[in-house]
Amino acid sequence: MELQTISEVSKQFGISTRTLRYYEQIGLIVPTKKEDFAYRTYGEAAMLRLRQIIVLRKLRIPLKQIAEILRNGDAALAIEAFERSLAEIEDEITALTAIRTITKEFIERIALNGARFALPDDESLLEVVDALTVSKINFKEEKSMSELNQASEKLTKLTDVRIVYLPPMTLAAASAAGEGCEGAALGMIDRFVRERDLLRVKPDLRQFGFDCSQGQTGVGVPSHKYQVWVSIPEELDVPAPLVKRSFAGGLYAAHMIRMGEFDHWSLLHSWVENSEKYANDWGSLRVSPYEEDMDRCLEEQLNYWGNLQNPKFDGEQMQLDLLFPIRLK
Repeated sequence: MELQTISEVSKQFGISTRTLRYYEQIGLIVPTKKEDFAYRTYGEAAMLRLRQIIVLRKLRIPLKQIAEILRNGDAALAIEAFERSLAEIEDEITALTAIRTITKEFIERIALNGARFALPDDESLLEVVDALTVSKINFKEEKSMSELNQASEKLTKLTDVRIVYLPPMTLAAASAAGEGCEGAALGMIDRFVRERDLLRVKPDLRQFGFDCSQGQTGVGVPSHKYQVWVSIPEELDVPAPLVKRSFAGGLYAAHMIRMGEFDHWSLLHSWVENSEKYANDWGSLRVSPYEEDMDRCLEEQLNYWGNLQNPKFDGEQMQLDLLFPIRLK
């Protein structure tokens, strides 16, 4: 089997290059180093491993458990992971079955009331509704890989998009290019925050990052340059190579992910494009001084204040808000 580039693998499996790099970072897959070749390449073993990861992810197995299963090759670990996932699925099926039954009951009772709408006032029935908590969509029993893909698409269709307004703020910005640009830019900002004691000076600080690769034309395109922002007091000086910027604020469609779920960018993009109320505002000028390829989508690290001062913080557990710029139609 010929070695394939990261872009070729991304297209073949329908997975973002950023997600592939994250899988490599946490040790799930290992690319092949080819002499005198600047890009990552993947051989047969890596491709087989990636197929296994994708199937397990579609079966809703967490990345940490996938890593343990593939590393140890222990069937008992796999069974434990599947049983845990199955228990969650059974809980969801039970809850949704109850919702279906109660909804049918509501239809029947409301129909008996004639033309005027009134909810049933059966106290026991309303108590059941009040007790229901469902955070996920039911996972239907599918058998083929094609059906699994269809089920996965239904499960990942975004239903939790929030509309948020980011207020104006003053920023310190760090940029890095090339291999590992995201980590390098974040490291510069983290050092700046510690050196200026910003966790104490500005406990409401917020940290954002975004791909600013020159000429990028869409969501999911490989990142060659990355910029990280942190909000700062307006009067604070910012040392070079960091840059002080002003953010005008704006409206965003927000969706929270766990670290590594960068493929959700395409889902959020689809949500925006299909919205009847909001339009894509990609490219609007919201920052000064402005540089080309700057005003795009943002990623906000949630609980940055707590993460930075926690010596036991596990980056794999990081939560991010994906923020897509929008405007009212």
